[in-house]
Amino acid sequence: MPSNAPRAHPPSPGRAPTRDLTKGPIFSTLFVFSLPILAGNVLQSLNGSINAMWVGRFLGEAALTATANANNVMFLLIGLIFGVGMAATILVGQAMGAHDLPQAKRVLGTSATFFGLASMVIAVAGWLLSRKIMVWMGTPADALELAESYLRVIFLAIPLLYLLAFVSAVLRGAGDTRTPFWFLLLVVILDTVLNPLLIFGWGPIPKLGMTGSALATLVANAIGFTLMLLWLRARQHPLWINRHEMGLFKPDLVILRALVTKGLPMGAQIGLISMAMIAMISMVNAYGVHTASAYGAALQLWTYVQMPAMAIGAACSSMAAQNVGARMWDRVTDTARAGVICNVVMTGALIVTIFFADRYMIGWFLPEGSESIEIARHLNHIAIGSFLFFGVTFVLSGVVRATGAVMPPLIILAIAMWGIRVPFAHFLQPVWGADAIWWSFPVSAFCSMVMMVGYYQRGNWRKAKMLVPASSTPAPTPTITRS
Repeated sequence: MPSNAPRAHPPSPGRAPTRDLTKGPIFSTLFVFSLPILAGNVLQSLNGSINAMWVGRFLGEAALTATANANNVMFLLIGLIFGVGMAATILVGQAMGAHDLPQAKRVLGTSATFFGLASMVIAVAGWLLSRKIMVWMGTPADALELAESYLRVIFLAIPLLYLLAFVSAVLRGAGDTRTPFWFLLLVVILDTVLNPLLIFGWGPIPKLGMTGSALATLVANAIGFTLMLLWLRARQHPLWINRHEMGLFKPDLVILRALVTKGLPMGAQIGLISMAMIAMISMVNAYGVHTASAYGAALQLWTYVQMPAMAIGAACSSMAAQNVGARMWDRVTDTARAGVICNVVMTGALIVTIFFADRYMIGWFLPEGSESIEIARHLNHIAIGSFLFFGVTFVLSGVVRATGAVMPPLIILAIAMWGIRVPFAHFLQPVWGADAIWWSFPVSAFCSMVMMVGYYQRGNWRKAKMLVPASSTPAPTPTITRS
């Protein structure tokens, strides 16, 4: 950027902190930085599990099957644009690592405009196509109406859900994990309280059933997102765009090009996972509502197993991005190593715990005495180990993408999902039955890990770039608040 660009002044004591991740010991910095992310993942998972308990135990197996089908569709459609948020997070992290706060705010403004408009388009399209999507997926007939009513309201909530997630991710890229955590805590509390209230009704509040569960999510996220924006403004967060800076929301074409060219491949990774999960659940649906609800219950447990990988991986991505911006490659390598070790230890501990306690845990999500419980235990014993491989892949992919190398992780994922997992599950069913579906998880996850480790060790990802600078003149070095 030009040498006369405005310097970023250190925030006053009342401002929310950012964190310089180019300093300090790797392991302890990574661990402390990741704790709010992990706590946030726990909160989100607990919230989803509590909601699933209300739905599965009190509304029945068909209702639980409906939510499993609907949530996979929502994840797919949002994944198409969520990569833009991931790209923005990396660009903000690199800018903060280079001590270029004005550039970080330019990235935030451009990406917020693009992300907001795209999520609105998806919300409208999803509302109109909800039933057709559910029919296409082969949703069991007794769950179809429930799934449609639930999905329509969830689509209305999508702009709020993902703008909140987008702002949280960008703040983490700047080294601020505490602000997103506190507002996520608020959203989870609101959603947890509102779910039974709107599902079962109380006083003048009508009984809304499945629709009430989705409406609780919408209301909770609307309140949380609004209060987060008000708080950031009141505390003058370093990334807050003031009234006199509103022009930053006008898209910068250079930044927009980077967001699209780098963000779409990252979003496509989420899309590939989602489409593969839809293909898997479509195969599961063919075995009837008991197997489908067993799979839905297992998915709830697997959400917890993924938490360490996703938290440490997100922390590694932010830390790597800042160190890439500072050109500190030794710290990038050390960050990857620390992330892999942390994931193996933490994810392994969860796998062992859930493996031996799954009878009790699965009972949280299914009616007592249901034959789905034993089906869920069987498939869980086969598939749960795959998340150890997933954690390694997730961390290394995040570090690699922090430089701008987004295509190799996409290709590796495409091979793992659509070259291995889906064909394995489909073509071996005549021999193994439903077990072919469950075994496809560890087989594809292991292959993905091997490919990712190979690329990390031998690929040219360190030479990639997220954004070509407009000027070779080095930016001034403002002070960044450390915490």
